[in-house]
Amino acid sequence: MSEAVDNALEVRGLAKDYGDFRLKDMTFALPRGYIMGLIGPNGAGKTTVIKLLLNLLHRDEGNVRIFGLDNLASEVEVKSRIGFVHDAPVFYEHLTLRKLKDTVAPFYRSWDETAFHRLIREFDLPLGKRFSRLSRGMKMKFALAFALSHRADLLILDEPTSGLDPVFRRELLANLSAFIQDEGKSVLFSTHITSDLERIADFITFIHNGEVVFSSPRDEILEKWAVVKGGSELLAEKYRSLFRGIRRREFVVQALTADGADARRRLGKDTLIEKASLEDIMFFLTRGNGHA
Repeated sequence: MSEAVDNALEVRGLAKDYGDFRLKDMTFALPRGYIMGLIGPNGAGKTTVIKLLLNLLHRDEGNVRIFGLDNLASEVEVKSRIGFVHDAPVFYEHLTLRKLKDTVAPFYRSWDETAFHRLIREFDLPLGKRFSRLSRGMKMKFALAFALSHRADLLILDEPTSGLDPVFRRELLANLSAFIQDEGKSVLFSTHITSDLERIADFITFIHNGEVVFSSPRDEILEKWAVVKGGSELLAEKYRSLFRGIRRREFVVQALTADGADARRRLGKDTLIEKASLEDIMFFLTRGNGHA
């Protein structure tokens, strides 16, 4: 089986120059049937990447293949198979949810009316209410119901849980996990709430200052990366190559390493070494006095 068929999404050498910010050589791949978390601090370039995938921006370099198809040459077919949820869903504000469905659903050849009404019941959404009258959480639920109701093969979510309560976030994660149980369906999930991704993501792509820092399986990242805690001895020149970011306080030094096993060998068993969370990794690589 070819690589193009194996991957729901392939991004190679993607670049966009705004003058004061540049997305550089963005390269990663999402295999079919998996969830990828796209993480990074605000301004890292996550939303720019998503806009380029959807052809909402003109790229300067690189190419994107979705389901093995070029997303420019086969734009109509590709977009018919993508479900997209933005952090601020945009629908006609004055229409009721029922009228919105009746207006938009005919544009999708594979619209599933049964699935839509199941999700409407599950999310407890009032079809007779105007979109403008919904809370932020209910607007997000409606957008998600739409994205899941036209049998999309790839869901692209841009900060869908930002500012939402933990109950709805758990509901969303459960729905995403159920979505990929249908073989071949995949999810690209951009968020800064890394705890959500630790629950459901199979792969993590971390970008910072417009560049890919790493794109790897989640379990591999959480197994290898670690936080080392100790005194000023950690600042010795011989350990410099071991750490990817350092935070120094009055009596304590904390450092991030991409190889916890090597750190244990070099520093000895008396040094405190803990597995790093995705939040730890993002914090040290963006705020630590180190290098990414």
